[in-house]
Amino acid sequence: MNRTFYLRKEDRNPQWRVIDATGQSVGRLAVKIADALRGKDQAMYTPHTDSGDYVVVINAEHVVFTGNKWNDKEYVSHSGYLGNRKVIVAKDLMKKDPSAIIIHAVKLMLPKNTLNKQILKKLKVYVGAEHKHQAQVSTSLAA
Repeated sequence: MNRTFYLRKEDRNPQWRVIDATGQSVGRLAVKIADALRGKDQAMYTPHTDSGDYVVVINAEHVVFTGNKWNDKEYVSHSGYLGNRKVIVAKDLMKKDPSAIIIHAVKLMLPKNTLNKQILKKLKVYVGAEHKHQAQVSTSLAA
């Protein structure tokens, strides 16, 4: 009889990966990042634990949207007070904070449970090619 494998804390060995976002579609890039953060691309994947790797995304300002999403896609936030709904178009959000587009896309692809915050802390997004995690990075994820 086979036993189900459960990842233990001492068996976990997270790696650091670098992804270059230059010329990549936001949605396809977010899928790769979310899979790496959760550990779904590893043999030791366990759904109820944090079994993924750290991901460093560089060149966040060079991501692309297909179609006319730069003008049509809206990011909505609300404080909870009446009349305080804020809408920003993707083109304007890119000028304001390019990393927010990638973080938002990845956040929506992660599970909506208690692991969400813990997994999202392992995502580091940088504008430009320079990042401060050179010492930790072991591999780069193919685009």
